[in-house]
Amino acid sequence: MFRNRRWFKEGAAALVVVLAILPVLQAASPGRRAGSGPAQMDVVVLDDFLAAIVVMAAASNRPGADVAMDDMTLYRGQEMYKKLTPQEERVILHKGTEAPFSGKYNEHFEKGVYACRQCGAELFESSSKFRSECGWPSFDEQIPGAVTWQRDRDGRRTEVLCANCGAHLGHVFLGEGFTPKNTRYCVNSISMDFTSAEQRSAQPKVHTERAIFASGCFWGTEYYMQRIAGVISTTVGFTGGHVDHPTYKQVCTNTTGHAEAVEVLYDPSKISYEQLAKLFFETHDFTQLNRQGPDIGTQYRSAIFYVNDEQKQIAERLVQTLRDKGYDVKTEITPAGKFWPAEEYHQDYYDKTHKTPYCHVYRPIFEPQRAEAINS
Repeated sequence: MFRNRRWFKEGAAALVVVLAILPVLQAASPGRRAGSGPAQMDVVVLDDFLAAIVVMAAASNRPGADVAMDDMTLYRGQEMYKKLTPQEERVILHKGTEAPFSGKYNEHFEKGVYACRQCGAELFESSSKFRSECGWPSFDEQIPGAVTWQRDRDGRRTEVLCANCGAHLGHVFLGEGFTPKNTRYCVNSISMDFTSAEQRSAQPKVHTERAIFASGCFWGTEYYMQRIAGVISTTVGFTGGHVDHPTYKQVCTNTTGHAEAVEVLYDPSKISYEQLAKLFFETHDFTQLNRQGPDIGTQYRSAIFYVNDEQKQIAERLVQTLRDKGYDVKTEITPAGKFWPAEEYHQDYYDKTHKTPYCHVYRPIFEPQRAEAINS
């Protein structure tokens, strides 16, 4: 995807092209979004493809600018998914339900982990599985960030989906009292694969590192961080303040000292901290003080919260580079403190709502980064 470099010299001209072909492309496919399932597309996420074009058009709207598609690739649109059988498609893509007591994992209690059948993302540890006698596998806890909730089409139940690919898993029920956690994820066996503890321990361990960035509304910061190869997971939340367990409403009072931020877990063998920090700068206006676009307040400040001296040195070097380019950088560089995750409805916000950021736009500032280097 986007292997051929396409240059946009005029943002307006590119936007005209997008508007002209939009009806045709939308008629061809609704694209894949969380909760809708893939529309028979193994590689390209159509909506993200259109969003990428619009982003490039906006980014190129500056005098003499040449913006290449390679500068910003939505790598998640390149993920390959397993070939599904017609029975699997009925449940995973079209939100069907397998017959009760028929699934292979209903009475399955081996130690290991349950993963999404479509994309392979881990969903539930076997330790969270319990007997409910409802006819489907039951879990009282998800692997953090692995599953998203949304209102079911029937208007009564809450549907659960794979947070990575949007595959339909089943439903979640609260207050039934089966376990102390008072939560029951009722999941179709056909929506999952299982890896035993022995198989899992034999798999190579992925080394992860942590980064925390604040660049205004955390929805937009997360949106771009999620779309880079090498990022394993993201969590939106609050940090840098003096109030424990802050709520979104408290932070919005501008009295907690916290900033809206995103915690990023990444694989350093696939992407470096410097590449993430460059993306951070290239997707917001770091010359604004205590605001980002229409969002005003210290909670919307631009900040890097470093977790070690190496991250601090990289951040300081990039800030100096920007100042050498003539930018009046307002970004704070400060030690990372306690990170407090925000409420569930803030997590993966743009994937859940099918929208795009209103105050974050990608624009290349540093040396153009080769897609191959980021996607290695």
